[in-house]
Amino acid sequence: MSSNAGNIASPSGDASERDVANAHTPFPKGRVAAWIATLLIAAYCGWSVAHNENFGWHVVAQYFFDPVVISGLYVSLGLTVVAMALGIAFGLLLAIARMSKDRLASSLASLFIWFFRGTPLLVQLIFWYNLSTLFPTLSIGIPFGPTFVSWDTNSVISPMTAAIAGLALNEAAYMAEIIRGGLLSVDRGQFETAEAFGMTRIRALRRIIIPQAMRSIVPPTGNQLISMIKATSLVSVIAMADLLYSVQSIYNRTFEVVPMLLVAVIWYLLITSVLNIGQSYIERYYSRADRRTGGTKVATESAPALVPAQEAGQ
Repeated sequence: MSSNAGNIASPSGDASERDVANAHTPFPKGRVAAWIATLLIAAYCGWSVAHNENFGWHVVAQYFFDPVVISGLYVSLGLTVVAMALGIAFGLLLAIARMSKDRLASSLASLFIWFFRGTPLLVQLIFWYNLSTLFPTLSIGIPFGPTFVSWDTNSVISPMTAAIAGLALNEAAYMAEIIRGGLLSVDRGQFETAEAFGMTRIRALRRIIIPQAMRSIVPPTGNQLISMIKATSLVSVIAMADLLYSVQSIYNRTFEVVPMLLVAVIWYLLITSVLNIGQSYIERYYSRADRRTGGTKVATESAPALVPAQEAGQ
């Protein structure tokens, strides 16, 4: 019986080959081959682009810092900042209205979001720019009553105001849903705790709910900001002198279409790269509690609700 056990425990072959201490990770031949092939293809594509005279890299270098291009870049950045600020502020109001128990406020917010999310941004910009064809004058007064003051629509709706209105209202519809999703991600008990300590709904939102919802709001808001800087190129169709319009004004004169478009592409890539870096830092800031261990994380997440509650009790 012992001899049979010995035979089972000692199979044929060298024992050193079966020793796990001598085991090693096999050489990743397939992965190395994939890397080499990818680098070769990338090097060939880079060499082809760099040595292709049709790209006109000397023209790109000549006009990259041209005053007309830089002026258009400032317009694009300004439109982005203003439209995003208005979109976030109005989107927050829309999100709160849609979550409201007031049926009228919720219905109006839903109707706004449905319309501006359901129609293309380019169509909205064109409608704003041609608003005078629908309403030759804009007035303030009592409905079906006297008019207090009126303006000529063409004097009010310039390319700048049409661009800001179109971009901001469209962005507000998307930001409303982003903010609403972030608010819904916060546990309902936070509201109930705030109400138990006598806090108003607005104060609870400002001091407790919104700070905790920022972890869910920041990432998609960063994506919207990056989309906005690219969406500003659409205002060129309403004669707004943004980056793309400025580039077009140059190649309409010089007929260097591809090099001038490359100027715009490089500027857009530089701006979006900087925004991506900023977004990663902001996300890291709001997710710092997730990188901590159990007890510390619980204490950190509980703090935003406890401190305002104590203040409200005072």
